[in-house]
Amino acid sequence: MMTLDQRVIETALGWHHAGRAVWLCTVLQTWGSSPRAPGTMMVISDRGEGCGSLSGGCIEEDFLARLAEGHYRIHSQVVRYGEGGRQTQVQLPCGGSLDVLVEYLVADNDSGQMLQAMHQALRGKTRLLKTVTVSKRATWQTMTMTAALPVLRYQHPEVVLPVGAVPELLVAGYSTVAFECIRLAQILGFHVRVCEHRSEMLSELEGHFTGQDTITIVPQHPARWLELNGAHAAVAIVSLTHDPRIDELTMMEAVNTHAFYIGIMGSAKNTARRKSRLQTIAGLDNDELARIIAPVGLAIGSKTPAEIALSVMADIVRVKNHC
Repeated sequence: MMTLDQRVIETALGWHHAGRAVWLCTVLQTWGSSPRAPGTMMVISDRGEGCGSLSGGCIEEDFLARLAEGHYRIHSQVVRYGEGGRQTQVQLPCGGSLDVLVEYLVADNDSGQMLQAMHQALRGKTRLLKTVTVSKRATWQTMTMTAALPVLRYQHPEVVLPVGAVPELLVAGYSTVAFECIRLAQILGFHVRVCEHRSEMLSELEGHFTGQDTITIVPQHPARWLELNGAHAAVAIVSLTHDPRIDELTMMEAVNTHAFYIGIMGSAKNTARRKSRLQTIAGLDNDELARIIAPVGLAIGSKTPAEIALSVMADIVRVKNHC
């Protein structure tokens, strides 16, 4: 299952390869209770077909009507919808407003290269920083997977749009809490990678999730996998087994990666003992220990596996969104 952003860009590429012009729309800023978050994308073809959305339908209807009238034929422009916008007849039902970047992509080589670069970035192959000066075509540059992408920024006339890999949740070892985390992560649009070397747990994991294209099952100890592969800056690593042979070895490798979140499950008392062992036996310094969020998750009084998973994923989303 692809994320919505991936579907939008893959659809745009398909229309481009068919020789058709497309309009790529991106939410830049929102005020009040606007329906979509900044960075949300929608693409419309020259035949009025669409993929993605910017609202509950009111914006899309107005946009299609204006396309039919011949509007939006310059390379890029910013349009405000809702209160204070030029389209005064279009009011968002939630009472908010939003600025939308509209890019007109003709079916030429430059458009194809940009869409292909965005496609690769969303698949985790590269990271991309896209810059648009209003009325002109976008330019972009690739970035290393270890570099932190800047946040989306709009200060007229320049728009800076980061295009990064779909966030990944790396689950170190399978458990009942891990099962619930995997399901929530899929709903939230994460790709999930589960490293599980224990044969009985691996069989259970494969019985639940084999064949789903948003999860990669790795039959290997998570610490070994991290040692060989590392983790880029769009990865969250969680260890949820209560087995120190998995949890603590994983933490020893995780702190050497660029992961944006590293968490381990356990009580406050167990966490203190664990960090002491990691310091004295593994030689982790204070900065490395500070990267480990333990006990993992938000403090919501969670008790059941589903509640614990909710607290874990909520905290990961909080950090991912820089809150």
